[in-house]
Amino acid sequence: MSTTASANVASFLHFDTPMLDRESAALLHLISEHGGYAYVSMAVLASGGDICAAEAAREMAWEQLHSGPWHSVLPVWRDAYSMACLHVAQYHSGNGEFREALKVLDLGIIMGGTLLRKDLDSAVAKVSEQTRRSVRVSDLGDSEHRLVDREFDVAEVLQLLPMKSLSSKLVVKKSALSLDKFLEDHYLSHSPVIISDSMAHWPAKAKWNDEDYLLRVAGDRTVPVEVGKNYLCTEWKQELITFSEFIQRIKSDACSPSGPTYLAQHPLFDQINELRKDIFIPDYCFAGGGELRSLNAWFGPAGTVTPLHHDPHHNILAQVVGKKYIRLYSSSLSEELSPHTGTMLSNSSQVDLDDVDERKFPKVQELEFVDCILEEGEMLYIPPKWWHYVRSLTTSFSVSFWWSEGESSDTS
Repeated sequence: MSTTASANVASFLHFDTPMLDRESAALLHLISEHGGYAYVSMAVLASGGDICAAEAAREMAWEQLHSGPWHSVLPVWRDAYSMACLHVAQYHSGNGEFREALKVLDLGIIMGGTLLRKDLDSAVAKVSEQTRRSVRVSDLGDSEHRLVDREFDVAEVLQLLPMKSLSSKLVVKKSALSLDKFLEDHYLSHSPVIISDSMAHWPAKAKWNDEDYLLRVAGDRTVPVEVGKNYLCTEWKQELITFSEFIQRIKSDACSPSGPTYLAQHPLFDQINELRKDIFIPDYCFAGGGELRSLNAWFGPAGTVTPLHHDPHHNILAQVVGKKYIRLYSSSLSEELSPHTGTMLSNSSQVDLDDVDERKFPKVQELEFVDCILEEGEMLYIPPKWWHYVRSLTTSFSVSFWWSEGESSDTS
C-alpha cells in the first residue's frame, strides 16, 4: 500500500464508544433533569456528526465545571463533558486531526467523570497509535541530552536551602529494608526513613531520564501544570499544556518571569498507561493492611518548591530522576508551625521556610526537624500528618504513593 493510501485509511479512523452507546439515553435524561435542555439538544445533533453542536455542548459543560468550587460541581456535568469530548474527538479523528483529537480526549479524562472513562481510554489508545506513526525523528529532540546529566555543587545548593539545612539530624537511611522491619521500626512508630535499593527493577529508572522516551510515549498528551513559586502565592496559576511543551519549559535556560512550571500531584499514571507500566507499587504500601489511595507524579525543573504542609495518609515518595531536598517536622509540632486557618489551606503552614518572618514566628528556627537529600533510586517514607517542605535540586521526576491506615492497625 502506498504512503498516500495509508494516510487516507488513517484519515477515516473511527473509535468505538460502547459505554457512550449504552449510557447515552440515561445520561441525557439525567442532564435534562438538572436543567441542561440546551446541552441535550446540542448533544443529540453532535451524535449525528455535527461538530458545531459538539463544540457547543462541550462549552456548555465546561461552563458548568467552572460555575463554582470543584467539589460542588454536580457529577452529571463531568459526565456530560466527557460525552461532548468523545463527540468532538470522533470528528477530529475521522478527519485525520489526531493531535487535536488526543488533546480533546485528554481534557475529557482530566476534567470529565468516570461513567465514560473506558471509552476515553480506549479512544486514546487508538488515536495515540496514529500520532506516534506521524512523529518525525527531529520532533523527538537530541538523544545525546538526558534530562539530568550532571552533578551539582553541594556548597552552592546549601545557599538556596532554608537555614540550618543538613546541619542537624538527618533522616535515617536503610538499604533494602524488609517489610517486617519497616512495619516494626517505622510504620507503627510513625518514624520517617529513606529506603535505598528498592527500585532497581523499575523500568522507569532507565527510561525516565531519556527525553526521547518521554516524548515518544507522552509528547502529544495534555497535562495540567502549576506555574509560579508555589500554591500559596497570589501569582500562582494552573495551565493545560502538552507534555512536549512542558519538557521544553524544563529545558529552557530562560526562567519565566511568572516562575517555574511544575507538574505536581497529578494522577499521570491513570492518564498515560505506558508510564504506569514503568513503575511498581512498593510492598511497603500494603503495611498495616491499608489501601492505596492515590498515585501521583511530581515532575519539574530545579527550584520547584512545595511549601511546608502535611498530608492525611502514609506516603512513600520515590525519587526516579534527579534529587530533592526534604525537611520534615513531627506531627506533634502542628501548633508551633501555625497552620492557615481557612479549611482549604489548613494543612499548610504560614511559615515560609525560604524567608522566615522571625518577628511573627520567633521560635520556628529552634524547632527540631530531620532532613535529607533524596537521591535517585531512593524512597522516603513520610508518616501521616508529618509536616514536610520539598525543593527540587535538579530536574526531578518523583512518584508519591499514598495509602490509608488499616482498620486493625495498632499505632499506639
